[in-house]
Amino acid sequence: MAQTHVGEAVHEPQSFLRRYIFSMDHKVIGLQYLLTAMAVALIAGLLAMWIRLQLAWPGAQWPLLGKLFPDGMSGGVMKPEFYLSLVTMHGTLMVFFVVSFALIGGFGNYLIPLQIGARDMAFPLLNMLSYWVALLATFVMLSSFLVEGGAAASGWTAYPPLSAVAQAIPGSAMGQTLWILGMALFIVSFTMGGLNYFATIVNSRARGMSFMRLPMTTWTLFLATIIGLLSFPPLTAAAILLLFDRHGGTSFFLPAGLFFGNHTLPNQGGTPLLWQHLFWFLGHPEVYVLILPALGIAFDVLAPFIRKPIFGHRMTIYSLWAIGLLSMIVWGHHMYVSGMNPYLGEFFSVGTLLITIPSAIIGLNLIASLWGASIRFTTAMLFALGIIALFGLGGMGGIFLGTATADIYLHDTYFVVGHFHFMIGGVTLFAIFAGVYYWFPKMFGRLMNEKLGKVHFWLTIAGFYGVFLTQHFLGLGGMPRRYYSFENFDFLEPIRDLNLLVSGSAFVLGSVQLLFLFNFFWSLWRGPVAARNPWKATTLEWTAPSPPPHGNWGEVSPSVYRWAYEYNVPGEEQDYTLQTAPPSDVPVTL
Repeated sequence: MAQTHVGEAVHEPQSFLRRYIFSMDHKVIGLQYLLTAMAVALIAGLLAMWIRLQLAWPGAQWPLLGKLFPDGMSGGVMKPEFYLSLVTMHGTLMVFFVVSFALIGGFGNYLIPLQIGARDMAFPLLNMLSYWVALLATFVMLSSFLVEGGAAASGWTAYPPLSAVAQAIPGSAMGQTLWILGMALFIVSFTMGGLNYFATIVNSRARGMSFMRLPMTTWTLFLATIIGLLSFPPLTAAAILLLFDRHGGTSFFLPAGLFFGNHTLPNQGGTPLLWQHLFWFLGHPEVYVLILPALGIAFDVLAPFIRKPIFGHRMTIYSLWAIGLLSMIVWGHHMYVSGMNPYLGEFFSVGTLLITIPSAIIGLNLIASLWGASIRFTTAMLFALGIIALFGLGGMGGIFLGTATADIYLHDTYFVVGHFHFMIGGVTLFAIFAGVYYWFPKMFGRLMNEKLGKVHFWLTIAGFYGVFLTQHFLGLGGMPRRYYSFENFDFLEPIRDLNLLVSGSAFVLGSVQLLFLFNFFWSLWRGPVAARNPWKATTLEWTAPSPPPHGNWGEVSPSVYRWAYEYNVPGEEQDYTLQTAPPSDVPVTL
């Protein structure tokens, strides 16, 4: 059902702090999330380079690193427990504080009101608080590097007993407690933002903006919000119980008979599997919380550069709903080797394979959209095509891991690392890049450099395949993940040297992102001034000025008369029609 106009914007004088720091404008908050994600990505990327340095040359001495980090790099040689801290924090920061910040917090905040014709989020103050709680969560998480024992080292999944027993390893001390508190604050922030997104999309749409006229980015953010709001509470409860186990003497996740530090722990009656169920009940839906907006961006970026409507619009929306529903009942495929009943494993296996059907439909619709298209290979378009390629190949790897018989062999190998990074590290990061290159003119009124952008794309995709496609083969050879050295495993000798290829590709992949950062910040001041609609796109945000003013639309809110992808309407001179064009000017095709 279409909604009526929202009220007119109120333009009051604001100080610098109120306008750009403690702002309640959804656009400023979106940019705050995006810039914070970039800053955290630099840290998480450096951790990844450090990991690959160790795996390429295990046991090598790095005197400078030894001076900078004497506890973790004693004598310049990395300690195993320090390596586990690097792996843990890299995964945590990238999944929650980079990809989620950029896709959900950044593009979600910036685009939702613009794409639905609203002046702002439904609850601007709550929106501002969500960012500052997220920033606090970031500082709490990063502060774990500074405490005694170092950062958390139990993996980004924080499995007990390593995460529940403070004396288990150095990273299980105060660093693990800060990890839990950082995640709890992140969940609070996501919940505030998610409720805001839901309320805004349901109640603040412009006149004529029915749900079927929403752009795919807003559709996918809407579904991601619902999934997140349903799946995050169990992890919140689990985090509280884990704190009780660590500091209150309870035994929710600790069974009897655990032996640490030359004595047996008094705990009894708990089970680490309870944590796994609660964590993965969030952990797997979280994959789709991030993947779905990435696919939405792919559709929105694709359309203006193929100059035709996207294929299978309604079927894509129905498939997105199917993925959202199925994502809530397949978490157990991460636990096939936990000793679960084989019949229960079969249930999760069937559910996981069922989710490939709507996923395949979406992938095929993206490919079918290209058929007969007049493609313009801008940087944004190249990254959108990269999303399709990575989604297809990553999805094929997921079929192996979703099947219990194959997963029992591949579990905890580098096959899992490669697959996970294709989906969460590839599809999502390529979507972030596609979105930045595409909406940069709207955000800042300038264009990014296309030549630098294309160099960035080709080096990124080459480095990405060099790292993560190779890791699939390492996993097939049985190489286990989270080991800081493989020198003592004779059966890995034929493939051990592939780590040099992986690390070399990783260094290329990491280094080329500096080119993106240079392009981004250089273009803020020196990029060519952009027209209001430089891509000749059809969605509602391109009817606003670039960058949009406070309130987005001036005195009159827009009215919507057609769906989001009206290209090449028969008999029209222009090959695109904005959603605000009335039927009296251009016929409505859908």
